[in-house]
Amino acid sequence: MTPSRLAKFQSTLAQRQLDLTIITDQVNKGQNIAALLRTCDAVGMHRAHAVIPKEGYRDYSGTARGSQQWVEVRQHQSIASALTTVKQQGMQIVAAHFSEQAVDFRQVDYTQPTALVMGAEMEGVSPQAVAAADHHVVIPMLGMVHSFNVSVAAAVILLEAQQQRQQAGRYAQPQLFGSEYNDTLFRWCHPAIADYCQRYGLQYPAMDEDGEVPNLSQWYAQARAGKVPSRKY
Repeated sequence: MTPSRLAKFQSTLAQRQLDLTIITDQVNKGQNIAALLRTCDAVGMHRAHAVIPKEGYRDYSGTARGSQQWVEVRQHQSIASALTTVKQQGMQIVAAHFSEQAVDFRQVDYTQPTALVMGAEMEGVSPQAVAAADHHVVIPMLGMVHSFNVSVAAAVILLEAQQQRQQAGRYAQPQLFGSEYNDTLFRWCHPAIADYCQRYGLQYPAMDEDGEVPNLSQWYAQARAGKVPSRKY
């Protein structure tokens, strides 16, 4: 672990936004999921929510693997589960959906805790999410096409959210603390060890101030001998 890479991880985590998230509502194309997660990372999002499509994902794990390293993805069997989760966290729900109540996406205050709902290209946002939304937003378009690709539309809206939050100084106010910060930093610094711990339900080993794991071979020996405490999820 080089000092510059560790500093980059720490700087990035200091700007992660716990109160800005996205819900993918039945989005099933792997390339769209991957592009959405890259945008989530770019605007400092810590966690995303994905409603599993009825037909499953298309090449999801292969195309989105790199992006998932930086943005935690929580999967839901239904849109109701995802909506309940963000509502319990006090987030306003903003649905990208054309309706009589829809407003220009720039008119919404994204400095408030916000969950952006994006639907699949052919189906759009589900009726349940439409009904639950506090705001419906659209992106004004001047050409002949009626809509952007879902990943492009999400990027346009989330970059507006990023700009508003930057102007309000939100990225200068760290939101990630304690065990969640420490665990995320460890996973970023040592993904292979983190995968090993998750596979066997073990606590992560201690990491020093330089981002290294002291006496790693000894720790592995203790893990194989069953002497490493179990991880609490």
